[in-house]
Amino acid sequence: MKYICKYTPVELLAGFDIKAELLNPTAENHELSSQHIHSNVCSFSHSLVRERLKNCSDPIIITACCDSIERTGDVLKNLGQEVYVLNLPHHCDCCAKLLYQKELLKLIDSLSKTLNKSFDLKKFYNAFDSCPEDMTGQYVAVMGARVGSDLLSLIKSESPLPIRNNTCIGNRSVAKPPESSDLEELMTWYSDALLSQIPCSRMCDISKRRDLTEDPNLCGIIYNTVNFCDFYTLEYSKLKSALKIPILKIETDYTMLATEQIRTRLGAFYETLGVEPKQNKTKAAPTHTYYAGIDSGSTSTNAVIIDGKKNIVSFATVSTGVKVAESARKALDEALQKAGLEMKHISKIVATGYGRERISFKTKDVREITCHAKAAYFLNPSVRTIIDIGGQDSKVIRLDENGNVIDFVMNDKCAAGTGRFIEMMAQSLQLSIEEMSTYGLKWNEDIAISSMCSVFAQSEVVSLIASDKKLEDIVHGINSSIASKVVALGKRGKLEREFMMTGGVARNIGVVRAVEEKIDAEVIVPEEPDICGALGAALIASES
Repeated sequence: MKYICKYTPVELLAGFDIKAELLNPTAENHELSSQHIHSNVCSFSHSLVRERLKNCSDPIIITACCDSIERTGDVLKNLGQEVYVLNLPHHCDCCAKLLYQKELLKLIDSLSKTLNKSFDLKKFYNAFDSCPEDMTGQYVAVMGARVGSDLLSLIKSESPLPIRNNTCIGNRSVAKPPESSDLEELMTWYSDALLSQIPCSRMCDISKRRDLTEDPNLCGIIYNTVNFCDFYTLEYSKLKSALKIPILKIETDYTMLATEQIRTRLGAFYETLGVEPKQNKTKAAPTHTYYAGIDSGSTSTNAVIIDGKKNIVSFATVSTGVKVAESARKALDEALQKAGLEMKHISKIVATGYGRERISFKTKDVREITCHAKAAYFLNPSVRTIIDIGGQDSKVIRLDENGNVIDFVMNDKCAAGTGRFIEMMAQSLQLSIEEMSTYGLKWNEDIAISSMCSVFAQSEVVSLIASDKKLEDIVHGINSSIASKVVALGKRGKLEREFMMTGGVARNIGVVRAVEEKIDAEVIVPEEPDICGALGAALIASES
């Protein structure tokens, strides 16, 4: 039998010789499940429905802890699957324990009739594990909403420290029951034991969740959230303001479509812990005095070559395209040609960006957040906040007085507020990217582009064009919209002067001016803002 929740009475199932297996699938996509369940239902529900459509040979037991899971149970029943539903109380008082005890007794009765066998108390007792051993030494905890098995594997593979799964599916702990032959009395104890675990955020009293963050060996938290599941967002905000240890927030839709973005966040997070991330590939390099950095981004690939004195010798930018490694090689070849150098003259090559791991000729790879920090501090040591707007993501990075990353935030998987968003708006307005950069500087009417979605925002722009609004005013509204999104992103942490803007969008004067208005401060823009990631990588290569 499959189960999905730590409040499931798996030991009770063992009393019927039923082997319970946690079902925690990661979906390729939600296309199939969307035919049976609303698209705004939580992503885990979609993954569950998709998995059960593929394989429903075993019955499934569901604890109805929220509306999404209840709806999922209804869908699976309507599909003719064998589903057992337990109504889970959201309290842990005497009434709640009595209600859940009745649910457990009803389950025993139902299974007895279905299987035509009696509940075996001895097998029930034997199913309880001894208390799990505490993890010794420093570790990183995954907290928040349930985490998919593939995502958890990724987190563990990237981590230089042990990982403890403290999500709702990772901290199940039920002590062994006292000896008793009275079934009702035993189920009363069992109900109490199940409901007295460290609560998930769906419970009304979650004060006991403090136990998860009071371990002195806890040195960082990866806080996981799931699309359309809002229970954990409030807890993240409280932990972020209350705890002094680094906290990284990630969000998924229970697919692995954003793997590279998450990998980037994980690597930068581990670096804020002062722990060197794992390196996947290293390569011996000749001893010369030139160093190269390659930033393989989502839309463009940049290469920078510096000499032994950290002077920029040359740089090049090419479109990334579909073949990441070829684009990286092309960018480096162009930079070499401009400098009059050959590959043999390059001592070390550091790769960064989403495609960094696919660049086989690198010496090592480093996350782009670290590279942008290294470049910004090199260009201006007074910088404390970096605003990086690239082709498909935005980042706000905070530095200390030594140029170390102390905090960062990234936008979620959405084009709004990125270079791609500007491209979409330019196409709608029939303007070039260069024209978009300056068109909104002279405006009269302050137009608000209110939608948080790039697709809906594009519809707003089309409506504004139809309303005969001036292009200058529309472009200014677009710039203000981008600035609002990135400043709101930065205010999840703390914005500190001085500010530097990197990434291709920093070439858009209108966006820079709009950001300056929002933060009421001047923003430093490097002469070549889109090569900062590659420059940081080259600097790291020279210091390795």
